[in-house]
Amino acid sequence: MILYTMMPNELIFPIEQMEESKQKLITYQGVSMVVEQTDSDYFEVIRILSSDPQHYLNQQIRPGSKISLANLGGLSVL
Repeated sequence: MILYTMMPNELIFPIEQMEESKQKLITYQGVSMVVEQTDSDYFEVIRILSSDPQHYLNQQIRPGSKISLANLGGLSVL
C-alpha cells in the first residue's frame, strides 16, 4: 500500500503510550541507549544512540542484549 500524505508518520501510525512509557534513555559504559525493563532484574537494549560502529559490535550492549541491574556501575538515567 502506498500512502501519499504530508502528515507525519506519528499521526498516521500512533505509538501506544504504554509501549513508549516502558522505555528509558540511559548512558551505560559511556554509550547512550534506549532500554526497556523486562523484569525486575534486567534491562533489554532497544536502540543504541551512537554513530560509532564499535558500540554495535560490543556483545554486552548491542540491541537485543540484556543488562543486569546488578552490573550497572556505570549507569546514568537521562
